[in-house]
Amino acid sequence: MKLREPPPLSLYVHFPWCVRKCPYCDFNSHEVRGDLPEQDYLQALLRDLAYERARVPKREVISVFIGGGTPSLLTGEALSALLDGIRGRLRLGAEAEITLESNPGTLTAERLRDYKHAGVNRLSIGVQSLRDPQLASLGRIHSGDEGRRAFHAAREAGFDDINLDLMFGLPEDTRAGALYDLAQALALGPEHLSWYQLTIEPNTAFFRRPPPLPDDDALWEIYQDGQAALAAHGYVQYEVSAYARGERHCRHNLNYWRFGDYLGIGAGAHGKISDPVEQRIVRTAKRRNPKTFMDGAGTAAAIQDEHRVGADEIIVEFMINALRLRGGFPSTLFNQHTGLPIEIIEPSLVDAAQRGLVDYSAGHIQPTALGLRYLNELVYLFYDHGTNFKRAV
Repeated sequence: MKLREPPPLSLYVHFPWCVRKCPYCDFNSHEVRGDLPEQDYLQALLRDLAYERARVPKREVISVFIGGGTPSLLTGEALSALLDGIRGRLRLGAEAEITLESNPGTLTAERLRDYKHAGVNRLSIGVQSLRDPQLASLGRIHSGDEGRRAFHAAREAGFDDINLDLMFGLPEDTRAGALYDLAQALALGPEHLSWYQLTIEPNTAFFRRPPPLPDDDALWEIYQDGQAALAAHGYVQYEVSAYARGERHCRHNLNYWRFGDYLGIGAGAHGKISDPVEQRIVRTAKRRNPKTFMDGAGTAAAIQDEHRVGADEIIVEFMINALRLRGGFPSTLFNQHTGLPIEIIEPSLVDAAQRGLVDYSAGHIQPTALGLRYLNELVYLFYDHGTNFKRAV
């Protein structure tokens, strides 16, 4: 490994509470029981950040993403204090993207104005569907009309960079229903759409009791028709499930997909930091239980796991992320962000190109439409080369 300089740096902040746990959700989220410990958690986050910043001395942060859970349960005052605390502890870039995830059922006009005033410049609204029966089947706390009202209220509060999270392939759904949802979202005119298929994950209520879902043929028809609708409205797909108008890409997620670095603070938050001095890449994970995290915040006791990423893991992790990008990436990025020579994955690249899964020429690597459709199979081709790397060095 020969890391010359670290990649761009982001900050992820996790807020672990929600009003109700959705049956498909496998994130670290916990239903609020009693009063929300907002101030205690805020102070724990700032202690955690003070501890973590030693990993990234003097590095500039290009983006902040506050996810959950439901971060829009935070009051405007608490969010303002959080962002002020971040600015006081890290070098936040002047043009840094600051995203807040939100649930329409928790947004009010006043709260949205407070969030904008605090410095949030990108709002992600988790509508998931705009039809009431489907929202009920997903366990959501809002209605379709509340989703629309939340979007309009965000516009009135001054947000000019809004993402809508929207799912297809919902329980007992139809092609017509899924495309109606998409048409309704497109009519609102967000700058960005995250349009993705519902998947059943382990350790969820849906995994324990799977609902009836559309079959693969129906899902493929929905996807193809949805792609056409998105393109007709000027949305360009730049990642497997991400669509933007103009250049309104999510810079925070792009940093993930390009194997950039990120600090993770909060209960269950993950981080990845490259260290050219020690020639290593380290991954961290915080304790998932909110109380356990808060008790240990600011010390090593808040860390559930910390380990150096091996060369074999680095190869696969890079490709899992970078091959999600529809436009691909320059081949030089592999060496810049992993410290490993591109030659180590060339046999897999040639194999993938011969199968029609990637275009690999002129110093650029790009998944084909077929490669994006069969992304798991494409990534699998790169699983062998950790062993080859060890032999090569």
